[in-house]
Amino acid sequence: MKLFLKGERCHTEKCAIEKRNFPPGQHGKDRKPKIVGYGLQLREKQKARRYYQLLEGQFRNLFEKASGMKGITGVNMLSMLERRLDNVVYRMGFGTSRAQSRQLVRHGHMNVNGRRVDIPSFQVKANDVIEVRENSKQHPTILHARDATAHAPSPNWLEVDRENLRAKVLGSPKREDLVQIQLNEQLIVELYSK
Repeated sequence: MKLFLKGERCHTEKCAIEKRNFPPGQHGKDRKPKIVGYGLQLREKQKARRYYQLLEGQFRNLFEKASGMKGITGVNMLSMLERRLDNVVYRMGFGTSRAQSRQLVRHGHMNVNGRRVDIPSFQVKANDVIEVRENSKQHPTILHARDATAHAPSPNWLEVDRENLRAKVLGSPKREDLVQIQLNEQLIVELYSK
């Protein structure tokens, strides 16, 4: 499945999934294993981890926090994943991939409510204002990413001002807002609940 991990490259014919959509090895094309039960749950968790580019410990901690919150655990977990600062920068269109957005945050190019934040896992809240720092507004990587992602619509829970390189969080993302993510969060909850 295409997870768009390489940014712009996934929209061209150079995408690895387009070139070779089968497992590596001599028998990769021939063998189609049937995945059931635990394998299905594990595959879904790995897909989510790779989609948001988190380590196992980070993902597990996020799940534990989500399970302690009121509401549906799977939806809480997806909401927390979407509200990470590196993901918000990607959703704003200031990075062509989550890896690039994470690097922009780590290098201190982002302000949240007027204060510099360089922690990619920072959770944004409703009414937070995320903007590119004044010194970084002419950064070629950010400007190129903004132009490359100009066609992509911004999510309903974000109000993005591409000209001024800023966005405001209108609220917490709901499951309906995350239609583009093809994840079955219930399988992840079942896996961790064992």
